[in-house]
Amino acid sequence: MLNLDRLRTLSAVARHGSVSAAADGLHVTTSAVSQQLAKLERETGQQLLAKNGRGVRLTDAGRLLADHAVRILSQVELAQAELEAHRGQAVGELRLGAFPTAARGLFPAALAGLRAEHPQLRPRLREMEPDASVRCVVRGDIDLGVVLDWHNRPLSLPEGLAKVPILNDPADVALPAGHPLAHRDSVDLAELADDEWVSWPQGEFCHDWLMFTLRGQGIEPRISHMVDEHHTQLALIEAGLGVAVAPRLGRGPVPAGVRVVPVRHTMQRHVYAIWRADADRRPSIRAAVAALRAAGEEIEGR
Repeated sequence: MLNLDRLRTLSAVARHGSVSAAADGLHVTTSAVSQQLAKLERETGQQLLAKNGRGVRLTDAGRLLADHAVRILSQVELAQAELEAHRGQAVGELRLGAFPTAARGLFPAALAGLRAEHPQLRPRLREMEPDASVRCVVRGDIDLGVVLDWHNRPLSLPEGLAKVPILNDPADVALPAGHPLAHRDSVDLAELADDEWVSWPQGEFCHDWLMFTLRGQGIEPRISHMVDEHHTQLALIEAGLGVAVAPRLGRGPVPAGVRVVPVRHTMQRHVYAIWRADADRRPSIRAAVAALRAAGEEIEGR
């Protein structure tokens, strides 16, 4: 009989293209992946991997079994979802992923609500960027991810995922207190054409959005600093080292030397929960979505 963990390992190698990348995706060692695949080859009596330069490739038998593995694992997840739905209770472990400001601004209330309503459910939160959440949901590494896109830059989702909106998150511009526009009730992005910017790191979805948005306003951005942490961005701005977009979700206290000014043409992030469609009936997924939406409605109502 085929072992599900070994099929999951083979599927990961097919998806990631190498043993080391599969190990990273499964959060195990490369030797563990190799051992699982060697056992699977003994169980099937077929060679599933062949050397390809310094790496490996799937043999014809390996590709055939990997294709079946995708369907088998999807059916197993569907069966688990239906069993959980039949039981009608949100119980067991639920693996969640969220981008940093959602983890800070949305999840404390949502997780507290889940604990109160479903004491037998064990949610486990991991902080990760939206693109990573999408990949992890597709791979089955997490059960539900909270992701975002911007009003003018939608996030592309692969087939097989379900999503539901959680909240809309307006974004302002953070300026040093001594900035000529800091006293204003609102600003246009075009008025910041000559400023230096503090941005998210290159390659992140929000950095790409910022470049796209400023260039759409005829501004060629001068990015002076790229940092992940929101509070670090604000500290740099307080020191007079640039300006930045400042979403409201999870913002926390603003330093005394920073002024936050709305943008006339409202900038918004749209925050979604995503999960695999074949897990749609799981009470734990539904409970988490309800808790997240309740927390989002409370934030939007402030």
